[in-house]
Amino acid sequence: MFVLHQYHAYLTIIYFLTNFIFTVQSNSGCFCKLEGRIDDCSCNIDTVDYFNNVKLYPILRSILVTDFFRYIKVNLNRGCPFWPDDGKCAIQDCSVKTCPEEQLPPGLKGNQQFRTGPEKNGKSNEETCDENHGELGAVNQTISEENHEEFQRWQKHDDAIDTFCQMDDENSADLQYVDLLLNPERYTGYKGPSAHRIWNSIYKENCFRFDGGYGPYTTSKNLNAMCLEKRAFYRAISGLHSSISIHLCAEHYTRAKDCFSKGEWGPNTDEFKRRFDPEYSDGEGPQWLKNLYFIYLLELRAIAKAASYFENELFYTGNEGNDKEVQIAVKKFLEIAKSFPDHFDEKVMFSGKDKEARKLKEEFRLHFLNISRIMDCVGCDKCRLWGKIQVQGLGTAFKILFSKDLSTNFTANRKQFRLSRSEVVSLFNGFGRLSNSVYHLDKFRQILGSSRKKLEL
Repeated sequence: MFVLHQYHAYLTIIYFLTNFIFTVQSNSGCFCKLEGRIDDCSCNIDTVDYFNNVKLYPILRSILVTDFFRYIKVNLNRGCPFWPDDGKCAIQDCSVKTCPEEQLPPGLKGNQQFRTGPEKNGKSNEETCDENHGELGAVNQTISEENHEEFQRWQKHDDAIDTFCQMDDENSADLQYVDLLLNPERYTGYKGPSAHRIWNSIYKENCFRFDGGYGPYTTSKNLNAMCLEKRAFYRAISGLHSSISIHLCAEHYTRAKDCFSKGEWGPNTDEFKRRFDPEYSDGEGPQWLKNLYFIYLLELRAIAKAASYFENELFYTGNEGNDKEVQIAVKKFLEIAKSFPDHFDEKVMFSGKDKEARKLKEEFRLHFLNISRIMDCVGCDKCRLWGKIQVQGLGTAFKILFSKDLSTNFTANRKQFRLSRSEVVSLFNGFGRLSNSVYHLDKFRQILGSSRKKLEL
């Protein structure tokens, strides 16, 4: 144990020395604002960098390759509800490989239900009644079809009150399982008017404007004229956009220089600078990168807040040995998440006068709900897949942070608060994408710092 602590201390010293050197070398350009305190939060960027890259990223990465988190059920064929369909992207890398049922873990085949709660004698909470009672004192549990439909409407209404994004119906025949490891998020070549329309619609029609209503893009120059809740909404969306852009730059395809060799996937610094350098972004790129840290803290807080809920999940796939290992790994990950010293404080949001706060929260929820629907307008299937996952992950984080009348004891409130399997998988994978972005941002800082040093020599 002593040796392990020594090794960890050694890694810490090396990390800070390396980070200091490259920060000095790259304190201009894209990274000029990546220092000091994170906007509307109480911690610094270098604190997040160290916490993520050294402590959290390695274990989270190992969790996301397990069977429970690598398979997700999605509908990629729903039509766009807002404008005529632009058609599907015809580029090969836009396609998604769906997963036939025979390749799924046994617990995900057919219409298996997502099991929750600790097991007792091999059975979940809902299955621990005394089976020897037989018919003695049995209650007639039959209900009419009409009442059954009414109960479903009630449940949907209750769920909708605290739902921040559109989720696919997990029982729909239109859904298919996708193996995320076989469909990694990377640059596909999807661009042009169709791609630009997605983000234009998100920012211009669904983000709050600093002087009320809807309108042009909000910029860092007028952001502070807005209230905290509207700033948080914009920073979360901007941070999500930055994260996705970083993934595409980090996994960018470079063609081979000759006809006989294969191209390769890897970091593209020119694409990174095109998206974030002040020269090409009207000075906004560095602030967009800073917003990545805001959404990172927001989703990290949601996971830490709901830790008691996740600690009681089975993460069921039907493979008992693997499921147990995942439970242990997730608990270790949650311990790390809870140990972060300066979590995002959601209690300061929607804390004004009751009526005004409720109105603002509902407007906040409906804006984001609309953004989740826009994901069905993405013309590239792979982009749509990862867009839905990351938007659903952020929506699930909002649900955890702002659910109505929910105390922090998620275990005791399990009947009032429930997450579907898709919400759990989306939250962890969505946060995994943010963690990956923070990690690769440090890599880009090192590469560009190294390049600048070579030019100076």
